[in-house]
Amino acid sequence: MTVLDEVLARARAGLRRVAPREVPQLRDALLVDIRPHHNRVAEGEIPGSIPVERIVLEWRLDPHGEHRLPGFTADTTVVVLCNEGYASSLAARDLQRIGLRNATDLDGGFRAYAAEGLPIRAGGTTPVT
Repeated sequence: MTVLDEVLARARAGLRRVAPREVPQLRDALLVDIRPHHNRVAEGEIPGSIPVERIVLEWRLDPHGEHRLPGFTADTTVVVLCNEGYASSLAARDLQRIGLRNATDLDGGFRAYAAEGLPIRAGGTTPVT
């Protein structure tokens, strides 16, 4: 096991990861897409998701920060997604550390979601920066 594998395993130990088939049943959850713009354009996006550049993720989702997105609290379930579910696990761990105790990620990422044949919209939504 590499050091990165260990870091990832520790991050995931604190998450209740969301399976792709659970996404359509999520209510009052904030679905945050941290994939690069070119991936979202090429592959599409999950309806209802909000693209947020990874570089500003903690600032936009700090539940008590002055630069946060409106409409969520420290109790909101936040589901982060990336391409395959690796970077999103680390991002969800970081969101928990800043006070979002219900932060988690999408197991397998966008590609696992798409492989299930679940709804996708055209990509390229302007991200929150």
